[in-house]
Amino acid sequence: MKLKEAEIIGLMSGEKTRDRGVREMMDAYQSRLYWHIRRLIVDHDLAQDVLQDTFIKAYQNFHQFKQDSQLYTWLYRIATNEALQQLNKMKRMQKSDDDAEYQLQNLVAENAESDAEEIQLLLQNAIQTLPEKQKLVFTMRYYDDLPYDEISKILDMSVGTLKTNYHYAKQKVEDYVKNNYES
Repeated sequence: MKLKEAEIIGLMSGEKTRDRGVREMMDAYQSRLYWHIRRLIVDHDLAQDVLQDTFIKAYQNFHQFKQDSQLYTWLYRIATNEALQQLNKMKRMQKSDDDAEYQLQNLVAENAESDAEEIQLLLQNAIQTLPEKQKLVFTMRYYDDLPYDEISKILDMSVGTLKTNYHYAKQKVEDYVKNNYES
């Protein structure tokens, strides 16, 4: 039985019930957070590491949760920050953009058993080419279907800025897929 958010917060707040609270929090939110992180990071193993880091940070910093937003919003923000840190590490370690493009072309060639899979791979590659803010807004809106006001709380941006970033990101993704899809 999954607990409601208020019950999880209550368990996390109690010194004797905190460990149970963490288990309940992980049970309630790990799938949604994993897929959010996975869309940003792409690699399964790295996404799992970032998810684990997210829950560790939430455990260590739960005393900073002010309850002025939902617990999920707070966790989502931690997950986003952890994913961004991982992406920055990856950028520093990346040999060159040419290597990444070559690997992606090989991945498309190996895995494109159907048009739908090829388009999905193109979509993922298109998203990875977006500037950081546009990538975040696009994944939160397109995949997670979060309302702009929720994204605004997570990213600490105005709704107008988010809508603009989403519009540009959507246009860039559409253009990328159209220009790179070979039917």
